[in-house]
Amino acid sequence: MNILESLNLIGSWELDLSTKKIIWSAQTYLNYGYEPSTIEPSLEFFFSRLVPKYIPQVQAILQTMTQSKEVHTLQAQIIHKDGHFIDVLLSGRTVYNDKNEAIKIVGTTQDVTQLVHIKKENEELSKLIEISSNEIYIVDIETFSYLYVNQGACDALGYTKEEFYTMNIFDINPKLSQKTAILMRDALKKTKKFTNKTIHKRKDGSLYHAQAFMHTFTYKGKDAYVIFDTDISQNIAAELALKKQQKNLHHQANHDTLTNLPNRALFLDRLQQIILAAKRNKTQFALFFIDLDHFKTINDTLGHAIGDEVLIEATSRLRQCVREEDTIARLGGDEFTVILKDIKTQEDVSKIAQKICTVMRQTITVKSHALYISASIGISLYPQDATERDMLIKYADTAMYKAKDEGRDTFEYYKSSMTQFAFERVVMDASLRVAIKEEQFVVYYQPQVDLKTDTIIGMEALVRWMHPLMGLRPPGKFIPLAEESGLIIEIDKLVMRAAMQQFVAWYKAGFKPGTLSLNLSMKKLNEENCLQELFSIMQELHFQAKWLELEVTETQVMENPELSIQKLQQLSDAGVQIAIDDFGTGYSSLSYLKKLPLDKLKIDQSFVRDLPQDEEDVAITQAIIALGKSLKFHIIAEGVETEAQKEFMIENGCDFMQGYLFSKPIPASEIQKLLKS
Repeated sequence: MNILESLNLIGSWELDLSTKKIIWSAQTYLNYGYEPSTIEPSLEFFFSRLVPKYIPQVQAILQTMTQSKEVHTLQAQIIHKDGHFIDVLLSGRTVYNDKNEAIKIVGTTQDVTQLVHIKKENEELSKLIEISSNEIYIVDIETFSYLYVNQGACDALGYTKEEFYTMNIFDINPKLSQKTAILMRDALKKTKKFTNKTIHKRKDGSLYHAQAFMHTFTYKGKDAYVIFDTDISQNIAAELALKKQQKNLHHQANHDTLTNLPNRALFLDRLQQIILAAKRNKTQFALFFIDLDHFKTINDTLGHAIGDEVLIEATSRLRQCVREEDTIARLGGDEFTVILKDIKTQEDVSKIAQKICTVMRQTITVKSHALYISASIGISLYPQDATERDMLIKYADTAMYKAKDEGRDTFEYYKSSMTQFAFERVVMDASLRVAIKEEQFVVYYQPQVDLKTDTIIGMEALVRWMHPLMGLRPPGKFIPLAEESGLIIEIDKLVMRAAMQQFVAWYKAGFKPGTLSLNLSMKKLNEENCLQELFSIMQELHFQAKWLELEVTETQVMENPELSIQKLQQLSDAGVQIAIDDFGTGYSSLSYLKKLPLDKLKIDQSFVRDLPQDEEDVAITQAIIALGKSLKFHIIAEGVETEAQKEFMIENGCDFMQGYLFSKPIPASEIQKLLKS
């Protein structure tokens, strides 16, 4: 059966909406397998011959049809008289009287079983045939004039059949050129069928997308082709929406949601592509590994919302420092990378690295908070340092850690010696974790002395690491790494418990060690259960609050002064003394300083070291002492090593001192000898 024969299998029907009576054409009877007029058609019979899964759709369409003037079409299956299923195309529309009242529904039933069979052979062709009944055209293959159009074509485009018969395909296809039409015709003559997407223009001038299926055949003695068209505007819109969604998903999968920078996955891909391009073009490039100094403290104390704003501002500043063709990526947290393409000299790289350091150290203001960060940058060069992606990343990362060890806020180029340094860091980290588990740490104590009487008024607890192989390790060898990795919190707990146990033992033995001074970070104090944990240990060990003095640094207090005041006040109310450590090195606000429940200010040893020769240190130290006295704080100077420094402190009203002039940090056994004497 060819397509024209399929068209001849269209049977018509009519449903009177008032009487519910149905009239079938002869072909409709034949489509169901019955001779004309041998049965009385009805809705009940129609639904009984309809394959059940289509019944809800047909019922819904019938209900809709009585409320519109559109032609409704549905491909379904009916049960033939002999029991087999046939595919039919059901079309219908509502007819209205002069009073705009729906009086009947007229439609067609077309046997499209053969067309559905064609669909199974060719999926794309089957889709077109399935929807072709909406618009059917028969076109003269030479003149492109319309020989026949169905009512669906008229309804879709707004023309009458008479108007169509005076037109050709170019009248409704404004984008179709004569040349393209000829090429399509020639292709049709060879292949007998053709598919195409086009744009149709309605009589009112509006446009819509259409999908066409064309097939050649002879119509009334003329060479012609039949076109089955359907409106695919919604499909086109859906495709565009899907492409946009896919583009968004691809962007999200490859970019950081906070900064919109390339993420690790996209960075790795771009780095590999740049390596291939540099190898091909024999060019050089630099890889920066950037870590924001002090960001973790800001994030932990002020919250992630403030931290996110800092990261966004840092991203903006990075963009100011590099070219459009360079790549900036965020690997996660406060880690960024920059790929500088096509570099000429190492001096150019250094200028950009220095520029990044400069802009990063400028004050960031977020919600009335004046925040200070800086950047530590590690740099690896292609091809000088490595030619493989992972090695370039590893070397830049290693150089970044070297920059941190050099004091931060700087940049370092990779050197081969750094690889050994990085290995040592990994080993040190693993060793620290073992040391915590096995409690390899010991506590040393440095006495704090009354300047006027040279008597011990307390002592600061300082940690040392008794390594099983390397022996006693000073804090400078492991504290920076412990702070960076977060292990310092566990170490502080061990030191606190050991020192408190020792003080309780001394007091029970009749000694008078004074106050125990412990360093404690505001980060630790701001943890939810920190104070409860501290008081619990004190109660467990029978350690009295009046024996304890906690030292917090000025910089940490000022990162979130309101929260610091709240936490420190709770400690003060419990009888714990509070001291500000390293005073003079931060940026204290006097308005906050007087609100803090402080007992003591510690003058940082950097101001004491060159006393009394350095005039600036003299002025600063005198100002700190005067400020502390006016606020009724005790003053203690750390790092006192000479008699001249001691005499200066006495003359200027300083209360206490701590330093090598009296004693270096020593173990508990030696402290006990001092207490006895």
